[in-house]
Amino acid sequence: MSWLQLCLTIGRDEVDALQDALLETGALSVTLQDNGDDPVLEPGVGETPLWDQVQVTGLFAADINTEETLSQLATRYAGALPPRVWHPLEEQVWERAWMADYVPLQCGRRLWICPSWCTPPDPTAANLILDPGLAFGTGTHPTTFLCLQWLDSQPLAGKMVIDYGCGSGILGIAALLLGAERVLAVDNDPQALLATRDNAERNGIAQRRISCHLPQQMPEVSAHIVLANILAAPLIELSSTLSRCTATTGSICLSGIFGTQFSDVTGAYSNNFNFDEPVFDAQWVRLTGIKR
Repeated sequence: MSWLQLCLTIGRDEVDALQDALLETGALSVTLQDNGDDPVLEPGVGETPLWDQVQVTGLFAADINTEETLSQLATRYAGALPPRVWHPLEEQVWERAWMADYVPLQCGRRLWICPSWCTPPDPTAANLILDPGLAFGTGTHPTTFLCLQWLDSQPLAGKMVIDYGCGSGILGIAALLLGAERVLAVDNDPQALLATRDNAERNGIAQRRISCHLPQQMPEVSAHIVLANILAAPLIELSSTLSRCTATTGSICLSGIFGTQFSDVTGAYSNNFNFDEPVFDAQWVRLTGIKR
């Protein structure tokens, strides 16, 4: 079956009215995306942020009368319709089409992230088998990739590691595959903890080597390495917690930080850590340091 997409460009203040009008006119779904270069990276608590210019797309059955649909939409929208265009959308095997976007990813010299349907390019490497899921973290985002690259360069043999904000568990599991002795994974989302356990099992990690905890249940430990790929605001809020659980002369790796925010984050940790030069990837930055 084929479909038609109606794409319209509009300012953020008119999005709700247009979205309602599309659904009332018979749109099967409505999606919103940035129509410019205006990333929304870290909304405030309780906010539902939108871009200044938004592309609103309504999905319709292919057999509709487009002129009649536009006329009904204009009536329900109660105003002049914004710039618009129709696009055909052919049926695909969607449950498999997305798989083409995920291929093995090399993260440094020793580490590869491999989807389960791909053969690892280097069987002798540390190959982390990971499929996209409900929990954040596949290695493709710059913040995760920066952390994985740093982990690949570290001497991890026998080390205790904390993965705070573990998501899919990608960082902690990578550390174990690279030689770390034990990982404590922490996240405030129970689904993330389930994903971490499942991914650890899939990668042959013994249960004794990785434990998963909600923040309020996290045991008092002192780790050789602390990883936190979250966002700037929670990293600043967690500075005392993450500093406390890093062993003296231990390392910390912080990411999920927008480039203009790194000085605020380093400032929150500067009493306890000597930081390396920040490493940038696109608009994101990774901060690493040693605890004094």
